Amino acid sequence: MLIDKGRLFDRSGNLHRWWSDAAVAQFRRLARQYARYVVLEVHMQLDGVNTQGENIADNGGVKQAFRAYLRWLERHGAEGETLPGVNHTHTQLFFLNFAQVWCGAMRPEAMRNKLKTAVHSPGRFRVIGTLSNSYDFAREFNCPVGSPMNPEEKNSVW
Repeated sequence: MLIDKGRLFDRSGNLHRWWSDAAVAQFRRLARQYARYVVLEVHMQLDGVNTQGENIADNGGVKQAFRAYLRWLERHGAEGETLPGVNHTHTQLFFLNFAQVWCGAMRPEAMRNKLKTAVHSPGRFRVIGTLSNSYDFAREFNCPVGSPMNPEEKNSVW
């Protein structure tokens, strides 16, 4: 659990408080965001603390991958970066691809077990949580401020 353990040690492994109070608060807000998600099929909430490290990785990873994609577009152009018959921009397709990776179904017992033990949030919430924290996603899809996919307050760790 990153917030409880890793923040207590510096890069040399010495016990040392090196995070600011603001950073600690931001990590806790992200954990609370995911803990509010409920898998209705099994009536269970996500464990925002147990999944925190991977949720941070998902949120930061999409942000950095999108920036890298935009840099690639600057060098190579966007021609050919759309799909015939699909009415989405190349940047929207970037986010749709991220979401598609996490499509899947689980039997209820497997989902209950995952929610109790796994360090990854279920795929649906990896998408919803990550993209609702993305200013880039909200801009590319014109999500109204205050909507579920563009909340007024976003949780970003880095």
